[in-house]
Amino acid sequence: MYDTRKYKLIAFFCLAVILISGYFTYAHFKKNKTFEVPQAPIVTNNNPSASTTPTAEITTINVPIKITTKPVTPPLPVGTDQFVVSLTATSDDIANNLSTGGYIKDATAFAKLIGTKKITPGAYKISTVMTPAQLLQVISGKPYMKWVVIPPGLRKEEIAALLAPALGWTKKQTTEWVTKDTIVKPEYIEGVYAPDTYLIPVGEKPVDVTTRLIAKFNEGFAEYLPQFTAKNIKWTTALTLASIVQREAANIADMPLISGILWNRLNQNMALDVDATLQYVRGNKGAGWWAPITVADKKIDSPYNTYMHTGLPPHPIANPSLQAIDAVLSPTTTDCLYYLHDKNRVTHCAVTYAEHQANIQKYLVSPTN
Repeated sequence: MYDTRKYKLIAFFCLAVILISGYFTYAHFKKNKTFEVPQAPIVTNNNPSASTTPTAEITTINVPIKITTKPVTPPLPVGTDQFVVSLTATSDDIANNLSTGGYIKDATAFAKLIGTKKITPGAYKISTVMTPAQLLQVISGKPYMKWVVIPPGLRKEEIAALLAPALGWTKKQTTEWVTKDTIVKPEYIEGVYAPDTYLIPVGEKPVDVTTRLIAKFNEGFAEYLPQFTAKNIKWTTALTLASIVQREAANIADMPLISGILWNRLNQNMALDVDATLQYVRGNKGAGWWAPITVADKKIDSPYNTYMHTGLPPHPIANPSLQAIDAVLSPTTTDCLYYLHDKNRVTHCAVTYAEHQANIQKYLVSPTN
């Protein structure tokens, strides 16, 4: 009977020898980084009497292994300083401001470095340890604060339409800003969202933007408040009338005259007959917030319909400028009760309704030029 243990031991020993030989062979090739590539046997058969047994010639080819590594890009330094790019800044302006601030040495070279790159106006975080290339990388990216220009005479829906894209608001945030964030107090529904040019952090909450705009209004209105109080005029009344003056005047120079005429109508308990208040209550029906009114609009039953109701509407219809507020405080003294704007936006006022009708015929129906 065969001794199986003997044969198993021999098989194990042979396997171990094979594995060890394979390991040292692999280590040898890895160390020398070469591979032996055998060539095909070369057979010489010119001599018929020669042996036809082929002879093989093996040539060793050294194939070097090239190891490449990507260059390591140094991390962008943390920005510690605020750098503001104005709404009208050119490449030269940006370069000169960086040079003045001590961030670069050669303004001309940096302006050329900017080239055709688009720089978004706003505020950026930069540092004096940044290289010119790193500075350009930062200011050609996204600013952490953006400019928002709010012109006078807009209602808050229009203001929201300016804020939302600049600050990245969602549709829900925009709607809530109009319907929730701006009605924390009855007197804050409209009129206190001061027109101005703002630099606002992109991450600022909508409700905090509300606070920002109201604070700007309070800052500008502060000097007028004691003057209205001295004349026994409530600030809310003054602001409401100012919002109407803002929408009705053809220009800033016209504001005191329009204010004087509207004060005359209020003091005589006449209806204001103002289109702008109707536009406000009608809203945007597809032609814009301030599209011309129609005969049907004059039949809207609302306290904002100043053709049907005397006095001022419940609250401002827009957010007026300080010039409009000043015009309410210091109106032009006039006997006029009526006014119109011709096709060139020139204002013509009249003392009587008959004179007003004549002005309509002269300047609107049959203008001479």
